[in-house]
Parts: sequence; C-alpha cells; structure tokens
Amino acid sequence: MTSPARLGIATSLSQIDPSEWNALAGNQPFVRHEFLSALHETGCACPDTGWAPYYLVLRRDERLVGGVPLYLKSHSRGEYVFDYAWADAFERHGLRYYPKLLSSIPFTPVGGSRLLAGTQEDRLTLAQGLIELAQGLKVSSLHMLFPDEDDLLALREAGYMVREGVQFHWRNAGYAHLDDFLAALNHDKRKKIRQDRKKVLEAGVEYRWLHGTQIDAQSLDFFYRCYEQTYFAHGNAPYLSAEFFERLHREIPDTLVLIVAVRDGQPIAAALNMRGGDTLYGRYWGSLEFVSGLHFETCYLQSIDYCIQHGLASFEGGAQGEHKMARGLLPTPTWSAHWIADARFAAAIEDFLERETQAVDGYLGELEAHTPFRRVP
Repeated sequence: MTSPARLGIATSLSQIDPSEWNALAGNQPFVRHEFLSALHETGCACPDTGWAPYYLVLRRDERLVGGVPLYLKSHSRGEYVFDYAWADAFERHGLRYYPKLLSSIPFTPVGGSRLLAGTQEDRLTLAQGLIELAQGLKVSSLHMLFPDEDDLLALREAGYMVREGVQFHWRNAGYAHLDDFLAALNHDKRKKIRQDRKKVLEAGVEYRWLHGTQIDAQSLDFFYRCYEQTYFAHGNAPYLSAEFFERLHREIPDTLVLIVAVRDGQPIAAALNMRGGDTLYGRYWGSLEFVSGLHFETCYLQSIDYCIQHGLASFEGGAQGEHKMARGLLPTPTWSAHWIADARFAAAIEDFLERETQAVDGYLGELEAHTPFRRVP
C-alpha cells in the first residue's frame, strides 16, 4: 500500500535537497536546482524583484516525490504570457489582482514539466494542492506557464482553465548536413537564406561554437556585454546579471552552448543557448555592431547547424516571432493554465479564453498554410 503523501511549502531552494529535486527535473535545464538557485541567490528572481519563492513540495516517507516551482508575484513582468488586461479589469472593479501565485521559470518562455512528479496521481495531487494553497493565501489567481502534456492532463482534471499560445520551433528531419535542411525549403525561402548568409560571409564574419568548459571567462564576459547592450538599446535594464551567467557556467557548464560571431579576429556578436536532452533552446543574444543578416545567422542558422552536427532533435527559438518561419521554424502550440478565485471573473475569463482559442487555432491554420518547406505531391 502506498504511503500517504504530505504537501508543504519551501520559501527557499536551500530547504530542498538538490539531488532529490534534480531527479524530478530530469533533463530540463531550466528547472534544475542549480538554474533556479542561481536566479534566486544572485538577486535576479527574489522578493525584491517581485518574485518571492513559494515552492510547493510533496513528500512521502520524508522523500521528495513532487515539487512545483512557484512564486508570489507582485507584477506580471518576465512571464511571456500576458494577463495585464485581467489585472486592469480587477483594479477597475476595486479588486486586488496582485499578489498572485505563478508557477513558471522566471524570464524563460520554455515549455516543460511544472508539476514535477513521477506519477500522474502525484501530478494531480500537486495541481489540487496549488488551488488549496491559493485559497488559503486568499490570492486573486493562480497561473502555470508553459506546462507539458502530462501536466495539462492533471491541470484539466483539477479544473484549471487552459490558454493556448504559439511559438516557433525547428525539428530535425534526420538531416545529415545544413545543406540538406536548406534543400528541404521552398525555392524562395532557400534563396533568401543563402542571400543573407552571403552578406554575412562577405562582411568577413566567421563563427565559433563553444560548449561547456570550452567557454572561457573572456568569452562569457563578451557575451554579457552583448546581452546587456541589447536591453539598453531598448531602454531597459537586463533581467539577468553577469553573476547569474557566471554561476551557470561554474555549476552546470554542459548546459551552455555559446555561438560567437567574429570579424577580423574580434568578436562582434554572441548567442548563448542552453542544451537539455535532445533539444537546444535559443535564449540570449546581443551584438556590438550591425551587419546585415547577422541576427538571423547567429541566432537561428548557426543553432540549426549545431543541432544537425550534434544530432539534436529540435531547436526552440524563444517567444513569439512568425518571422522565424522564414528560417524553417514551424508554429507550435504552447499552453498555460489558470485558476481565478472570484467566480464572476473566472466566468468572464473562461469566455474570453474560448474565443481566444478559436482565434489562435485559426492563426495556426493560416501559418501552416504558408509552410516554408517544399510541398511534396
């Protein structure tokens, strides 16, 4: 007979054994103990920045069998699933929307398990426990961003409302070389990519791929200059600190893949990707000067080439951006799940989500009709 499980709260990852947590995280780099601890302990995602850790944990016989990365949020920044209109509606009716409970990886729009558990029964226990926690804290709402399919089954069974979104991902169809992938594209897309690549080549740009311990301190410092410059160019301070990336490089170097663009022996741009299982995740980018075609080449074509040469199954190019289809990334549904405490607002939001889902499905259909790949009779 299975021993009863007990739910609890951890307001710091230091209260959770790293090996037990990582056993649940599997090959997801963004939910590893090291990644999340680096976010918290470097001050990137902490109470002072509006991300107060409030992890739900499930123990059986004192052994960790389930966990949920969870935060009390005092705003909606850094989430990539937008609920500003919901917050505005609450405030216009004299109700408090913040703080809310959020299960998410801070600043990271990447799909994966959020109900970390080995069985569907335990995932359902976690999903129900989250609602009980939200009720006990008397928060306005509870949100889970980018859960996987197993999570969605448990979330739907527990009564959450589900919201659909779209990202653009590349899939490896068994290509032996980058030219094989380009040959699979239709004539116009293939021609445009080759024209753009030619501009980068004629500008004298070459590339270095650095993985794990191949990334030295100088290369990491250069990347951060690029990353920081991208934010400043848009009038914002970066979410993540140099100390955060240094800690990732020190503690989980094998998850990092740095692509550096070099001209005349000097680096001019960089993209830092993360690798987990058979997937490469496009995450952070920046450049110190403009070269036509540099962004797409550095962030997408070089990453796709890396995947092909290293036998990876997919490349996820981050949030939004139908322009990515021109580089062979295809529309892929993403999901979020929501529980609203106030029944009146829950009904209104559920109606909105039904209509939004129809629009998103229609949008997906339109995108799929414009595939960048050759149509085979």
